[in-house]
Amino acid sequence: MARKQTKKEPFWKQLNTNLQPFQREILGLLVLALAVITLLGLFSVTSGALSDWWTRLLRHIFGWGAYVVALCLAVAAMSTLLSNLGQELKMSWRTIIGLEVLFIAGLALVHLLSFSQDPWQLAESGRGGGFVGWAISNLLIGALGWPIALLILLAILSLGLAITVDFSRVNVQMGARAIADSVLSLYQRLTLRAEPQGEASTTALPPPLEKVEEPPAEVIVPEPETAVSATEPQRQARPEKGKMPRATRRRRVSLPPFDLLDLFSIQAFSQEETQRRARIIEQTLASFGVPAKAVEISQGPVVTQFGVEPGYVETAGAGGDVRRRKVRVSKITALADDLALALAASPIRIEAPVPGRSIVGIEVPNEEISLVSLREVMESKEFRQLDSKLKIALGRGVAGQPVVADLATMPHLLIAGATGSGKSVCINAITTCLAFNNPPEDLRLVMIDPKRVELSRFKGLPHLLSGVEHEAERVIGVLKWVTREMEERYKKFAEAASRNLEDYNSKLKPHNERLPYIVVVIDELADLMLFAPEDIEWLICRIAQMARATGIHLIVATQRPSVDVVTGLIKTNFPARISFAVTSQVDSRVILDSAGAESLLGEGDMLYLASDSSKLVRIQGCFVSDGEIKRVVKFWQEKAEPDWLQEEAPWEELMELKAEDELLKEAIEIVKEYNRASVSFLQRKLHIGYPRAARIIDQLEELGIIGPLEDDTRSREVLISQPDELSTEDLELVDS
Repeated sequence: MARKQTKKEPFWKQLNTNLQPFQREILGLLVLALAVITLLGLFSVTSGALSDWWTRLLRHIFGWGAYVVALCLAVAAMSTLLSNLGQELKMSWRTIIGLEVLFIAGLALVHLLSFSQDPWQLAESGRGGGFVGWAISNLLIGALGWPIALLILLAILSLGLAITVDFSRVNVQMGARAIADSVLSLYQRLTLRAEPQGEASTTALPPPLEKVEEPPAEVIVPEPETAVSATEPQRQARPEKGKMPRATRRRRVSLPPFDLLDLFSIQAFSQEETQRRARIIEQTLASFGVPAKAVEISQGPVVTQFGVEPGYVETAGAGGDVRRRKVRVSKITALADDLALALAASPIRIEAPVPGRSIVGIEVPNEEISLVSLREVMESKEFRQLDSKLKIALGRGVAGQPVVADLATMPHLLIAGATGSGKSVCINAITTCLAFNNPPEDLRLVMIDPKRVELSRFKGLPHLLSGVEHEAERVIGVLKWVTREMEERYKKFAEAASRNLEDYNSKLKPHNERLPYIVVVIDELADLMLFAPEDIEWLICRIAQMARATGIHLIVATQRPSVDVVTGLIKTNFPARISFAVTSQVDSRVILDSAGAESLLGEGDMLYLASDSSKLVRIQGCFVSDGEIKRVVKFWQEKAEPDWLQEEAPWEELMELKAEDELLKEAIEIVKEYNRASVSFLQRKLHIGYPRAARIIDQLEELGIIGPLEDDTRSREVLISQPDELSTEDLELVDS
């Protein structure tokens, strides 16, 4: 049987089949070659009939813009060649249109500003904006005149630039507001410097700025500045007419400069992605029979809050009438898991309703988390306007607004959260903020860190009354000293007829020593409660109940917010609380008395409960690095004065007295058992040194347990042998 012969494909078809996988590379090489030829021809490096014709054509059409065309060809060629390597230059259609508008408007503007007597001759010679620039500029000049044509071209150029860089109206307003704030601050400083001194000056003073009345709450949460409408461009909130921002206090020169702290870059948000998420929320709710509309979008560093306004549901009445009924808020909150599935984002927290607003807030995590630096919050207007020595920067809210608080009005702060949620970073940020804004003569710190690693970064800070305490056995003595200091301050206030620390310091004479604020920081409460729960709870509650007026404040943190650690008595005395991410809703209710902390994201995401409010505020806490803490500590060490540094902790005397009391009881038992007493005898039995043994012998003689020293021997006579022989006063003195 004859073998069937296969028909051979034509050469051009085989070539096309073989080169088909390399079409993009071939196209890129051809465009790159065209760009190189164009550039060489424009710079007159090469000459030829074809290249001269091509460059002459480009010059006639685009004028000096021919060089831009050649560069665009080169960029397009490189993008095509690198596309297979995963490095393609991605550019949206909006950016391309913006670049085209920029290019065409630039050609017309260049031709307009050439001031040539014959614009046509200029374009024919390949200069200016070419025929394209001549046509547009000539049309505008003939219709509107030269000045208006210039203004129109500048406006089109600005429009093209805004389209290219995605520059919205909000950016323009923010820039204008920043310039206005700078000018206002400069005017205030010049006004203060130019203030007349003495009676001879006749310069009229400007009218005083009207002070804005401060709210009673310690947290300043302004109206969301980054809140945007879901269908309209973003708008900035404007101040009311007739009200000017209050003049801020000038920072003292002796305090550390802001350059010691880092400043992080802010992540840019895509408005297209935000609008897409808003549409998904509306469609998901509508699919479950819950009509709602996203009317507001607030973008924060960690989450974006979509303000959803519930719609109406139409139902038929008994008589055939159609009734409209508002959608219940509970129907929206019940769809949290469905919204998380539709948005492919978890966890989602629903705030129903947003305090003071007629909307339901749906908080969706951002794709990228922005770090909040301590410096940017302390440089904000809200922080500078808060008139308090104990003001602290907490972070930024869901709308990106700075959130600050006053520790003096809290007056104590309880912090809880799971391991790795950002609790220790929050303590470091608060401590750094306090030390950054107060010299050691105004603020002293007492730090207790059973974990030994978190607060050790502040070792050497002159604000510390002593080193960081790590041993749980010593904590009771430290808290007892704080209690005694509180009582002694109350006695001083009573003698001076003062209500609080500020009132007492204001009545002191210049040469008298002022009393500083004392802030006690406890990083892990659970470890202390395991060691001595009754003593620790009693001391903490006593300090929290009475120490506010004396200027003593507590900051207590724990990673186990259970009822045996955060007891009901402790919670009652700590109205201001912060909760980071926890593992269960039960832990959230223990610390905040409500659910919500179990859905936080971690890494500084927290819920803040103010002392005068029952509403929770979601905040992204400030981040402070180890390098920033070291720079602040080094700054204060270089400026430290001798009286700031204490060699021995003030509570060491209490601990020594307590140890001697325990040895005194043991010495009484030894003396009764052996019926003899001497300094050397107690040294051997109690394993103590001569000075302490001699003091115990003197105390035993005062109690009447032993007799006086005899001349012929060092031994003392034991006067009692049974404990019943001790009087009631002696027993109370021993048990003191």
